[in-house]
Amino acid sequence: MNEATTDISDALGDAARIASPGFNDYGGRVQFSGIISTVKCHEDNSLVRTAIEEPGDGRVLVVDGGGSMHCALLGDMLAGLAVQNGWAGIVVNGCIRDSEEIARLDIGVKALATHPRKSEKRGQGQRDVTLYMADIDFRPGEQLYADRDGIVVTAEPVSITM
Repeated sequence: MNEATTDISDALGDAARIASPGFNDYGGRVQFSGIISTVKCHEDNSLVRTAIEEPGDGRVLVVDGGGSMHCALLGDMLAGLAVQNGWAGIVVNGCIRDSEEIARLDIGVKALATHPRKSEKRGQGQRDVTLYMADIDFRPGEQLYADRDGIVVTAEPVSITM
């Protein structure tokens, strides 16, 4: 189910939470959607790896790295593992690296920017908590839709009939 974010916004109005602009597309799949799973971390992608190692079942991993521009929280190896494990996409409030390789993978990836430095591995952070970023809440279990026009979150899956 890949409804256009513009159609969802038109159909649901204020019931659709729309993330503020600022995320760039890096994955080989530009339009993606799925149930939200979350990681909150700061310059430590240990829990990102832990999440991606699980079966994705078409979910979207939303990572709040606090908008840090000091290192990358996702690279080609983790993105490749996410593809293998069935994740539909990853949204990073922070940086990624290996963008050329990630662009060739069949997964949606949105992030603020790229950075060549890898993150620390301290095992710190939180899993499946509500995140507030880009002026909206991202709640585990809710639905995320992403495409070139932006990111929309809804409480339930949406099907728009034209």
